[in-house]
Amino acid sequence: MAPVVLLAGGTGGAKLARGLLDELGSELVVIANTGDDVELYGAYVSPDPDLVIFWLAGAIDERGWGLAGDTFAAMDQLRALGQDVWFNLGDRDLAIGLHRARRLAAGARLTEATDDIRRAFGVPARVLVPSDEPLRSWVKARGAWRPFQEFMIRDRGEGPIENIEVRGDPRPAPEALSALASARAIVIGPSNPILSIDPILAVLGEPVRSAAAPVVAVSPLVRGQVLKGPTAACLAWAGHTQDSDGIAEHYEGLIDGLIADQRTDLVTTLETDVELSTPAARRRVARAVLDFTTALA
Repeated sequence: MAPVVLLAGGTGGAKLARGLLDELGSELVVIANTGDDVELYGAYVSPDPDLVIFWLAGAIDERGWGLAGDTFAAMDQLRALGQDVWFNLGDRDLAIGLHRARRLAAGARLTEATDDIRRAFGVPARVLVPSDEPLRSWVKARGAWRPFQEFMIRDRGEGPIENIEVRGDPRPAPEALSALASARAIVIGPSNPILSIDPILAVLGEPVRSAAAPVVAVSPLVRGQVLKGPTAACLAWAGHTQDSDGIAEHYEGLIDGLIADQRTDLVTTLETDVELSTPAARRRVARAVLDFTTALA
C-alpha cells in the first residue's frame, strides 16, 4: 500500500511518529529534519532523525532525548581532559554519531547512514532525510548569528530572535522524493514550523506542493500553549499569532487541512485534542490524522 509520509522534527514530531507507527507499521515513512545536525567529538550527530528512531524503537529516555539507560562516561572523560563539553551525548549516542561520521567519510550517503541506525534498532518504518547534503539552521539573537545547536544549548535559546536562516543549497534525497510522489497522505508533524519543518520544506517544498496526496498539518500548540522549545519566539519573529490562525498562515498554500484543538477559518480544520503525552493519546491523534486525510482525499 502507498505510504503515509510524516515530516517531523523535535519531540512533537517524534511522538506523532510513534502513534502513526502503532497504526501503520511499515507503511509509515518519516522524513526528519537535518537542519539541527552538528559535527563534534569526531561524531556526526543528527538529533532529529535519531530522536525519531529512538521513539519508534521504544528506546527513548524519560528525559525526552537520548537513549534510555545511557551513560555519560565519555563526556566526563572529555571534561577531565579539559575539553569544552557544551553538547552532552550519552555513550551509546556517541557511538551512533561516530558510526555515522565513519560511514560518511567512507562515501556513504546520509540516507544510508541513517538507515543503518534505523535497522540496528529494528524499526519497521523507514526514516529518511530531506537531503544527503549539508542543510543547517542558523539563528540570530542578541546581535550574533549561531548555528541552531549553539543557540539552543550553549546560549540556552536566549532571545529575542532577530532572524533565522536555512543555509545550504542541497539537492533532495532520491528516497525522499520517491516517498512523497507515492504517498497516500503527507502529514506535517506538531513540530516547530520555522526551525523543524521549514528546513525540510527548503529542500522538499515543491515536491510536497505538487504531490497528489492531501497535505495536513498537526498544530504544535496544546490549548494555545507551546509545550517545549522556542516555537513561541519563532512564531513571533515570523509575524504569526500563537494560535491556529498563525499555524495556518505559516503553511498557507501548502496544506489542505489543519488538525488542532482550536478552529481556524483559514483552512479546513479537524478540531480535536492534539496532546501526545501518553501512548493512548499518541495513537488516538494518529487515528484522527489518518481519518482526516482519508476524508480530504
